[in-house]
Amino acid sequence: MKTRQFILGVALSAVVGGGVAVGSYKLLEDENKVQTEQQYPTVRYTSDMRSSNTVVPEGLNFIKAAQVSTPAVVHVMTEYSVRSSDRYSSPMDPFLREFFGDGFGQNVPRGPQMGSGSGVIVASNGYIVTNNHVIDRADKIEVVLDDKRKYEATLVGTDPTTDIALLKVEADNLPTIRYGNSDDLQVGEWVLAVGNPMNLTSTVTAGIVSAKGRNINILRTSANRDMSIESFIQTDAAVNPGNSGGALVNLNGDLVGINTAIASQTGSFAGYSFAVPSAIVSKVVDDLLKFGEVQRALLGATIQEIDANFAKEKGLKTLNGVYIAGVEEGSGAKEAGLQAGDVITSVNDVKVAKSSQLLEQIARYRPGDKVKIAYIRDGKNKSTNVTLKNRENSTELVKRSNAKAITFDGATFEPVSRQEMNKLGIDGGAKISDVRNSKFRDTGMKDGFIITRIDRYEVHEPADVEKHLKSFNGGVVYIEGVYPDGLKAYYPIGKG
Repeated sequence: MKTRQFILGVALSAVVGGGVAVGSYKLLEDENKVQTEQQYPTVRYTSDMRSSNTVVPEGLNFIKAAQVSTPAVVHVMTEYSVRSSDRYSSPMDPFLREFFGDGFGQNVPRGPQMGSGSGVIVASNGYIVTNNHVIDRADKIEVVLDDKRKYEATLVGTDPTTDIALLKVEADNLPTIRYGNSDDLQVGEWVLAVGNPMNLTSTVTAGIVSAKGRNINILRTSANRDMSIESFIQTDAAVNPGNSGGALVNLNGDLVGINTAIASQTGSFAGYSFAVPSAIVSKVVDDLLKFGEVQRALLGATIQEIDANFAKEKGLKTLNGVYIAGVEEGSGAKEAGLQAGDVITSVNDVKVAKSSQLLEQIARYRPGDKVKIAYIRDGKNKSTNVTLKNRENSTELVKRSNAKAITFDGATFEPVSRQEMNKLGIDGGAKISDVRNSKFRDTGMKDGFIITRIDRYEVHEPADVEKHLKSFNGGVVYIEGVYPDGLKAYYPIGKG
């Protein structure tokens, strides 16, 4: 009896003091322990979504859903080399060791780091959805199918603002999971989490939908704070490190979410897990396949949550809505007549009671799309049609250009692959080769260097190198970039 009380007490302590952790993990090559990452979790699209109105099998049998979904959930294994930027090495090391002791620098991992997570096959020709944090900065990505086949994967694209990434393996006739409709999920409905926790492949756990539209502030990093979309499905299905990127399915075995994060103080499951809704996942995948970039539509308004105190302060008669604190000049909201003080209550007849729900609904559309916004002004119900725009207040769609290699001043400049961009944390660049036979040889630059900036201008593709260098008439120009091992460098080059 005392043992049971002790276990229950530990579990309750973990839940009460819980933080948020993503559900993937890394293994250090020279250690045999699990290290939990603490971070902020022919294709069918949304038109092919099925309703999740499910008839619960007699005796609440989960066998059908498990049989349908398990073959399409893969084990994602990643490898990370120790980058030059992550370690300290210089001629001063012997002196520093003498001063600080022999332990100086010994905490740096000596071998490559290994990561583990999950993924979901969404197309039989090899497209796999996972979390961005599962593959972020990886040098190598491999996936192992439920039947133990192994493939090396290439990165198609990522969207850190929703923590979704798309991979591709060269294979056909793979088992897939079809998209379900996350909008139809009800609080209290049974769901299954399928993934590879703690290196335990093809694991299925069951739980219920605990809440929807949950914002846990896990994606709000400095890089994407203004653009992150958090409207998670919260469940009590057991999710542990390694489950990230795995499937959340309904009792039909349809994909209703991608498991992303857990609420935990220790990094292990303590009662709650969170998944990106399939409505968001399918839109991100569609964008990455069609455009190479996610098309993010914006309303163009600063919004604020409404609680009882705020409603009293502003004289609002409802708590179910999203308050507009301001509108941007030139935005869709401004052009549609929305004003500060309005309370948005629905988007295309879908009710929005809080900010996360509004952001989720808008995130389903692209710049140029029109949405019907219902709102309250001075106690009166009104509606207007808003043409959504992008961050530059334009309705244009952004498509990744097919950059080509060029030869300039004797050197060859090649485009940078999407996987290398992800590994190095850069957005484009130009990789140089044949330096020895070029005018760049006197700078000290080596083959493989990726130029990301020339003076104050960013370099997104090889053509930018020629364009920017030709624009300078004289003086010294500084070239900034990074080597494939992560070492950043700066080189001056004279123009005259």
